Amino acid sequence: MPPKLQRCWNTDDPLRISYHDEEWGIPLHDDSKFFEFLVLGGFQAGLTWWLILQRRDAFRQAFDNFKPEVVAAYTSNDVERLMKAPGIIRNKMKILAAINNGRCFVKVQQEFGSFDSFIWSFVGITIHNSFSRVDDLPTETEESKRMSNSLRQRGFQFVGPTICYAFMQATGMVNDHLITCFRHEELKKRSSINCF
Repeated sequence: MPPKLQRCWNTDDPLRISYHDEEWGIPLHDDSKFFEFLVLGGFQAGLTWWLILQRRDAFRQAFDNFKPEVVAAYTSNDVERLMKAPGIIRNKMKILAAINNGRCFVKVQQEFGSFDSFIWSFVGITIHNSFSRVDDLPTETEESKRMSNSLRQRGFQFVGPTICYAFMQATGMVNDHLITCFRHEELKKRSSINCF
């Protein structure tokens, strides 16, 4: 029997394991996925990420697979539809923020050519941290504060420094896998040869 892999999170939940091993911390360069994480991060405010992750498929269905240009064109009819959508968090303020953020997202794409070009400017390349305990991970950094300020100035909502830092972790702008985790060195090596 092979030894059990050492992960950041002590869990047997297949959803959490899959997210940890196959997604969290891998550098992302896909605008639709960036928008997905922005929307989900906004809905997470005051809740747990695991609750949102469990409802991710319902969110994808309700929000047209997070196509920013589609969400940006949502009307009051869509707001009513989303307030009745099964499986998502039916919070009107967060729904309106997601639509607003879709409009802001499209404007950033028009200005920079892609959201990817804009968002990676806050770090340049992946920041590889070397934490040994989950309790040592920061909730915000200077980079996440700058990102938050810039997004807010552009009209985005639910993009405080803590949400932005979680976004950076999720999208691989920062590698916060613990040094004891098998993914830490894997991601560090992969980024050094630029093979994502």
